[in-house]
Amino acid sequence: MFLRTTRSKLKDGTHAEYFQLAESVWSPEKKRPVTQIVHNFGRVDEDTRERLRRLAKSILSKVGSVEELATTPGLRLVDSYVYGAFHVVRELWRRSGLEGAVTEAVARSGTTMPMADALFLMVANRLLAPRSKLYCYEQWIREEVWYPGASKLELHHLYLAMDLLEEEHEAIEEKVFWHLSDLLNLDVDLIFYDTTSVHFEVDEEDDGDAPLRKRGHSKNKRTDLPQIVVGLAVTRDGFPVRSWLFPGNTVDVRTVARVKADLRGWRLGRCVFVGDAGMSSAENRRELSLGGGRWILAAPVNSKDKVVQEVLRRPGRYKELGPNLRIKEVWYPDADAGERRQRYVICHNPAEAERQRKHRDEVVRMLEAELATLRDDGEGHSKRVCDLKTSRRYGRYLRETKSGKLRIDRTAIREAAHTDGKWAVTSNDDTLTAEDLALGYKQLQRVEQAWRDMKGGLALRPVHHRIRRRNQAHIRLCVMALLIERMAEHACGDTWRNIRDDLNGIKVGVLSGPDGEVVQATTPKPAAQERLKKLGIEPPKAVLEFAGRGAKT
Repeated sequence: MFLRTTRSKLKDGTHAEYFQLAESVWSPEKKRPVTQIVHNFGRVDEDTRERLRRLAKSILSKVGSVEELATTPGLRLVDSYVYGAFHVVRELWRRSGLEGAVTEAVARSGTTMPMADALFLMVANRLLAPRSKLYCYEQWIREEVWYPGASKLELHHLYLAMDLLEEEHEAIEEKVFWHLSDLLNLDVDLIFYDTTSVHFEVDEEDDGDAPLRKRGHSKNKRTDLPQIVVGLAVTRDGFPVRSWLFPGNTVDVRTVARVKADLRGWRLGRCVFVGDAGMSSAENRRELSLGGGRWILAAPVNSKDKVVQEVLRRPGRYKELGPNLRIKEVWYPDADAGERRQRYVICHNPAEAERQRKHRDEVVRMLEAELATLRDDGEGHSKRVCDLKTSRRYGRYLRETKSGKLRIDRTAIREAAHTDGKWAVTSNDDTLTAEDLALGYKQLQRVEQAWRDMKGGLALRPVHHRIRRRNQAHIRLCVMALLIERMAEHACGDTWRNIRDDLNGIKVGVLSGPDGEVVQATTPKPAAQERLKKLGIEPPKAVLEFAGRGAKT
């Protein structure tokens, strides 16, 4: 339909114009479109124009178009916000099933407070401007983001929402997992698991029967502070499945029994623990095998382990598995050794081997230059000599003569060259193919990348909360943010940082006029349009909200 004007000749010979609402319809008889008059608005004069302007504003507030509104006299821009990435986070919050799971959890609690809004905004804050919860409330929610429900929130709503999240996190995680499994057709045959440590900005450990903040082996090298151990399970594609929190003095292998039991409770077909070389001891393998547990572990190729070194030297032809990855299967002591046999898969990355060779050649050149500058005056234990011997960079390629002088260890260089670009993987699950083992362990990098993302862009640390349940809820919020980040990256094939930067070209402005305020979104630029297309998300509506005079947007 469209508005048009018509001219009619009056009896006195003058002409008059009239406003009409018309539409084009197809005429089967005439086999062409014809114009039909829907409504006559009357003569073209100022009174009729004013009535049409009021009608247009009413229509615009309902249907979300801004063409006429933008030309309304008296409008002025009173505020603006970056909006594109926030819009996508909100849509992925819904698509992931997080919105539904959180809404159900809030309903079970019986509260009427805006807990779902509080949890969503805290997760969005992790993805867009990670700061403290106080900053999130006082600055970000109030000043930096446009969200219709923000005006109803108080600071205590955020903290109470965190308490609710910690009570309900298991139900939320399970519901979201099965929702995503159907939505994205996730491969859940292999679940990858790893741990990290998170330290606190306090000196005191927890007391009581179930302490959480304890000092222990710190992967952040902060043994001076109490910490907790965080476990995370992810799918082949890097989507977080479930998280666990353990006391800070828990060793990795002691977390596995709980993880296996919890995942079994989700009726997963097969859960295989995948760990790095640090968990490859005989004791850890026995622990992992309890109760029929299945595992894939890396073998430490740079260690003095005689078995690993012999396996690496076994002859055999590599099988190409993909770009820069080839594998060969080796049995130790041999395939006919019965229960004593152990299967290994040797993996080789030619590109990584070349990188390691060049790096080692550069280190050796620098080491030769260092040795050339040492004074040959019999001071075998000078400070510079000791520094070189204990250096993690140079020490492995040095040997000491009987007279105390340092020389390049050519044997060590040849041995290092033999392992360039190689890693070994072993498993107690004979049903897994060599390809499963190689690719399975390689996917452990997904978990390690998750830790880097959580500690970096999502700002898992610092953790300042003193109440235990809120420390735990803070980590759950980061895991929820990681899920949304992974969904965006999976769809776009790019990092969240790049996706976010492109999307933030979309802004919203708050326009004030004689009849009230309207929130209007800008048209997405080409880069943002491409991101939205890959994500399968519609651009924001042109008009997001209209409020009459005196209403707060």
